[in-house]
Amino acid sequence: MGVLFGGGILLTVLVILFIFLLPLLALISALMNTFRGNDKIIWILLIIFLPFLGSVLYFLIGRNQRTNK
Repeated sequence: MGVLFGGGILLTVLVILFIFLLPLLALISALMNTFRGNDKIIWILLIIFLPFLGSVLYFLIGRNQRTNK
């Protein structure tokens, strides 16, 4: 309980925001960019079904796969 109350409440709020905000930002980024073939739908499904892992993978790998149109 000490992590949720007292000095750790700010850290708890930041972690919760990070967990919910990261997939949302990844999904927006994937939707707004163009990819080759079916890469876009694959990234969107990965982000939806594995929110945290899919988002991290998208920002590490997927953003480099975007096409410049």
